[in-house]
Amino acid sequence: MTAEEPKVAPLSILDLAPISAGSDAATALRNTVDLARRAEQWGYRRYWVAEHHFVSVASSSPAVLVGQIAAATERIRVGTAAVQLGHTTAVAVVESFATLAAFYPGRIDLGVGRSGQKRAEAVRDRPREPRPPREWHEIDGVVIPTPYDVAALMRDPRLRSRMAVLQQTGAVTPDFAEQLDDILAMLTGSYQVGTVVPGVGADLTPWVFGSTKGQSARVAAARGLPFVASYHITPATALEAIEVYRNGFTPSAYLSEPYVVVSADVVVADDESTARHLASSYGHWVHSIRAEGGAAPYPDPDDSRPLTAEQLDVVRDRTATQFVGDPDQVAARLEALQRLSRADELVITSVTHRHDDRLRSHQLLAERWGH
Repeated sequence: MTAEEPKVAPLSILDLAPISAGSDAATALRNTVDLARRAEQWGYRRYWVAEHHFVSVASSSPAVLVGQIAAATERIRVGTAAVQLGHTTAVAVVESFATLAAFYPGRIDLGVGRSGQKRAEAVRDRPREPRPPREWHEIDGVVIPTPYDVAALMRDPRLRSRMAVLQQTGAVTPDFAEQLDDILAMLTGSYQVGTVVPGVGADLTPWVFGSTKGQSARVAAARGLPFVASYHITPATALEAIEVYRNGFTPSAYLSEPYVVVSADVVVADDESTARHLASSYGHWVHSIRAEGGAAPYPDPDDSRPLTAEQLDVVRDRTATQFVGDPDQVAARLEALQRLSRADELVITSVTHRHDDRLRSHQLLAERWGH
């Protein structure tokens, strides 16, 4: 390794507890705990779970799921990717995760994001017509599409009703920065309203998740917190978000210098042909999220017809930026992503219809990465 080459970033896992076609939520949750146990054995650093609602994934209650995973494992850090602050309150978040941190000291990560607020904005603002990406830049296998209006794809008339039931009637979500400041104050004991118990002194560092150069990146930088850039969700803007974060970073009690985690969607198999078949229904799943009102159960690639040209236009940025192949091929693209982003850590998500294939994907990559 030369002085210019970055150290190999540690790998972590982001899990959605996906429900496969023909299966159910209980099975998905058991599969998540099973994968977490194995991830610990394979040397992954963290195991994070996403928060999603009204879709066919079983990670709708992340604090509960984090507790179950932490109880089933011994060393791996467990956390959220991320709690949607737009659907809850700062005090509820601190009380839940400080309780977990008391049970599992040194092992709980509190990831927070403004997804709930972004969806509320999409409902409130009149969406523009979607414009599929028309230009592509590729660097060592890392694809960067031209940005376009993903929010405009949220056309389902039920979205407004869904946003309403995720909050108490009449509730108004505070600004993301205000909520984050409240969380930090509760953890340090400087919250003006009173002492939050458990909370004060809890071994928790908020991780800010973001996908653009907007508020999340700026707030993470100003508060001196670690930043997670969601390349696997918004590949067109993740690198810009990292640049804004690094340029604006202010040292804090949490970090003396920026710490960047970058996400990637991968499918790994023993050979490229198998991996591409396993990933062939991924576009169908993304299309159901973006254009059909919510993720359908993850399709079986054996039963999935090719997407139409119109459907491909909706999901092309996600399918083109998924890393699919044998262990060497996927590792090479992850290494390129690390170099391009200067990531300190990579978090990967791997979704397949069959649980055994998902286990194999994570195992092969861990072995190739050098865990």
